[in-house]
Amino acid sequence: MNNDPQRVAVVGATGYAGFELAQLLLRHPKIQKPTFYVRESAAQPKCLTDIFPRLRGWGEAPCKTLSVGAITGSGAGLAFLATPHESSLELVPQLLQAGLRVVDLSGAYRFHNPETFAHWYKLPEPSRQLAEEAVYGLPELYADQLPGARLVANPGCYPTSVILGLRPVVESGWIARERGIVCDCKSGASGAGKEPKRELHFVEVDENLRAYGLFTHRHTPEVTDHLGINEDDIVFTTHLLPVARGILSTLYVWLAEPHTPAEIESLYRRYYAGRPMMRIWPAGTLPELQHVVHTNFCDIGFALDPSGRRLAIVSCLDNLGKGAAGQAVQNMNLMLGMAEGTGIQ
Repeated sequence: MNNDPQRVAVVGATGYAGFELAQLLLRHPKIQKPTFYVRESAAQPKCLTDIFPRLRGWGEAPCKTLSVGAITGSGAGLAFLATPHESSLELVPQLLQAGLRVVDLSGAYRFHNPETFAHWYKLPEPSRQLAEEAVYGLPELYADQLPGARLVANPGCYPTSVILGLRPVVESGWIARERGIVCDCKSGASGAGKEPKRELHFVEVDENLRAYGLFTHRHTPEVTDHLGINEDDIVFTTHLLPVARGILSTLYVWLAEPHTPAEIESLYRRYYAGRPMMRIWPAGTLPELQHVVHTNFCDIGFALDPSGRRLAIVSCLDNLGKGAAGQAVQNMNLMLGMAEGTGIQ
């Protein structure tokens, strides 16, 4: 059976990002209804609505037992993997060999150096050839590489907010790097995944706020790789918010020379001109989580101190949208030659 570019397979739709992806793909106007693949279980669902009754009435959402043979035999031309890193390490090479293109939401292929993944994720190294081939799926930076990509590594949610927030001012050369960069990031609980953990119980999260992963968070190398900075240049700290979804990153930098608010705003507007998922706020106004949840937008605002030397940037997005499933669909759109906002605006 020939691979149909508009026929899509989804592996791993039972997690939070997978469910978000299912909702986006089921109402996408330009692709056929996807087929969902789940690992075999005692109560094998025939339709995704058996797992998520909320989807009833949305149309066909067939579920099949996961196997590479079933996916390749379906005629699908593109597969989304909303799977654990270990599963992606195994599935990606097989699907590519079968002629499919892959958008992988795990971290398995986010680094061109496979040793980086093995060190930070404490898992076996991916294929060096595939790690080097994979396109980092941040369309605002790498849109020109996506149309021809076989393998797209969807970015992490925290790195998406930090990289998009900092890249224009880092690339401009305006930052006094010797003063350091501080990334103070906060995420809703869905960012930690669906696997039950004591620290994610309702009574642990509700009315609470805690920092975690200080100097050890595995998203650190994504941030440094795509900002072109050293680990010593940055303090990257993550916090768990008592909300379901959303990320707010407050990014602090010192400028080498004084600049005006108008210059900062102009820099960001020029850098992201024509990027439909970016919303730059007027100087001195700041985005909030409520402005971005259930969207695929990344909103960026900033405040500059009176001296023009201390800059605080606020970058907001939905960790399940622009930080995961929405960005994956944005990548698919560009891979298939569609307008990147199709089905997510």
